[in-house]
Amino acid sequence: MAIDRLLRMVHPSTPTIGDTEQPVPRWAMRLAYAMPLLLLPSCLWRLPFAFHFDMGQQQEGGLPSLWVSIPYVFGLSVMSELIAFLCIGLVRGWGEVAPARIPFIGGKRIRPLAAVIPALLGGLTLTALFGSVPFGGGQWLTVFGIVESVPYDNGWWYALAMICTAPISVWGPVVVVLAIAYYLRRRPRPRNLL
Repeated sequence: MAIDRLLRMVHPSTPTIGDTEQPVPRWAMRLAYAMPLLLLPSCLWRLPFAFHFDMGQQQEGGLPSLWVSIPYVFGLSVMSELIAFLCIGLVRGWGEVAPARIPFIGGKRIRPLAAVIPALLGGLTLTALFGSVPFGGGQWLTVFGIVESVPYDNGWWYALAMICTAPISVWGPVVVVLAIAYYLRRRPRPRNLL
């Protein structure tokens, strides 16, 4: 119920049946529209670091100068939101037929694998980058090996960090699931020979 209200705030009307070739499952539509909203706390959490506010983290190394950190952090936040908005293309008509305003490919049908392969590769990459398993003793098992968690000044900072950054770990698996749903919806149907 709350997700429906949230989706109506982001996109007031549901897509018409003619928006996509095949109807999009409701769960896929909700998941795709939720991704930019799920990543927003992580992007907002990241912004104070651009101005060297450590958000309660006890870091040993120094931060880069402001002329490096500000564009980097703001650029990273904007890029992550833009990439998250691409999830919506897996459930909408502009993910099946390129919008007419795009040069050279505008108005042409997008082949399913041209969207599925980048989405799967991106989802697997995001899973590898942001997926981690608690290993115990303040350590996390990642693709890059066992890493130490960053200590915080107190439990409140740690709780805020976990609340803001935890949803980013589901980003990759959600993109993979949406890509598979997109492919299953758009795959070529076998012709009946009878």
